[in-house]
Amino acid sequence: MNAPCYRAGFIALVGRPNVGKSTLMNHLLGVKLSIVSKKAQTTRHRIQGVLTRKDAQFVFVDTPGFQTRHRNALNRAMNRVVTHALDDVDVILFVVEAGRFSEDDRRILALLPKGKPVILAINKIDRLPRRDHVLPFIAAMAEHGFAEIVPISAEKDDNLDELLKTIARYLPCQPPLFSEDVLTDRSERFLAAELLREKLFRHLGDEVPYGVAVEVERFEEESGKRRIWATILVAQESHKAIVIGKDGERLKTIARAARVEMERLFDAKVWLSVWVKVKSGWVEDERALKTLGYL
Repeated sequence: MNAPCYRAGFIALVGRPNVGKSTLMNHLLGVKLSIVSKKAQTTRHRIQGVLTRKDAQFVFVDTPGFQTRHRNALNRAMNRVVTHALDDVDVILFVVEAGRFSEDDRRILALLPKGKPVILAINKIDRLPRRDHVLPFIAAMAEHGFAEIVPISAEKDDNLDELLKTIARYLPCQPPLFSEDVLTDRSERFLAAELLREKLFRHLGDEVPYGVAVEVERFEEESGKRRIWATILVAQESHKAIVIGKDGERLKTIARAARVEMERLFDAKVWLSVWVKVKSGWVEDERALKTLGYL
C-alpha cells in the first residue's frame, strides 16, 4: 500500500468585512499575524501565513474584506488584492457568519472563480442562541454547491482541527513550499506598520480610521533591538488633532500599545517613534496608494 502523500498549497481566506478572516488565520497559525479590530477594512493587504505540520503545509492568504459598496481608489485597490489572490491559490476558504448570509455574501460568492474547490467556513457558531440552529443554516448553504462545509468558531478554537483536515484533502501532493521555520512572507517592517495601524483602529472613533495609514520611515535592527520611526498619515487636519489627543495622550497610548505588541511578535525590545502628518485625499491618490503598498 502506498504511503499517504505530503500535501502543500495556498488557501485564500475570502469573505465580506468583519466575518473573522484575520482572527481565523491567527488562530490556525497559533500566533497573531494579521491585525484585527471590530471595524471593517482593518485588513488592507494580502498577508501569507504558513502552518507546517508533519503531513501538510498550509499557506494561508488573508485578504481584505471584499468591498461591494463604497468604491474609492483604496477600496478598488483592496478588491484587486482579493481577485489577484484567488488566481494564485489551490483552495478558496469562503468565510461567512453563522446564521447570516447577506446580499454582500452572495455578490462575493458570485465572483469566486470556477474550477477551484471552495470550502465554506461558517464562523461564529458560538454566538448562535442554540448550537442546533447551525444545522438548518448548513442545509441552506449546501444548495450553493460548496466542496465542503465546516462550522467553526475561530475565537474559541472550535472545530479548527476538522477544518484543517478538510482543507488538506484538497491540497496538491507536493513537498513543502517553505522551510518549516517560515511563518510569513511579510517583513518585520511591514508587520510593525500593521500593528500600529491596528491600535489606531482600536483607539479612534468610527470615521477616522478609514482615513489613516501608517508608513515606517526607518527600521533598524541592532544587537537584537528594533528601532522604528513611523508616520501616521491622516486625510484631514481635524483628524490629526483627534489622533494626537489632549496633550498628546492618545498618541502616546496608541504608540505604547503598538510597541508592546511588536515586542511580543518580534521577541525583542522595541524603540518606537511616531509622528502624525496630514496628506489630504490620499485614499483617492493612486501615487500615494502605491507608495503605501496598496498598489
